[in-house]
Amino acid sequence: MHELNLTARDEAETVALGQSLGQASGGSGILFLRGDLGAGKTTFTRGVLRAFGHHGAVKSPTYTLVEPYELGGRQVYHFDLYRLGDPEELEYLGIRDYFDGKSLCLVEWPDRGAGILPQPDLEVFIRVVPQGREVKLSAISDHGRDLLRQLEARTRPSDQNEKQ
Repeated sequence: MHELNLTARDEAETVALGQSLGQASGGSGILFLRGDLGAGKTTFTRGVLRAFGHHGAVKSPTYTLVEPYELGGRQVYHFDLYRLGDPEELEYLGIRDYFDGKSLCLVEWPDRGAGILPQPDLEVFIRVVPQGREVKLSAISDHGRDLLRQLEARTRPSDQNEKQ
């Protein structure tokens, strides 16, 4: 299994899906979040952060490019590269320090950092549809495949039991 397709009917389900993925991650990995403006990338991120105990507001760091969170002894970094002028600007931020293998990095608009950003473990594609949001998760690495297996077990326990 390298892909998982899910539907979130509303904001609460989008947050819950993010929270499940955050729990499955164990607090490490690189997630690229893809989708149009307003698709729900930041809402999904709010769910991931809730998995580590964050209950405050989550704003997209459009102007600061990165918002760090230290939660339960874990470092989570939320990047929004929408306004990035040139991928080389990431070098001035010390971008490589964030991707240390010990933290969880969520990157909105990752194409804007092409050539500088490392390969993700998982790509999350969020699309608005009449019934809510379609969320397609694609594993890129072994860690990403592990995340998908764990997420599938959390989101489809009856299906998982049938496979065993």
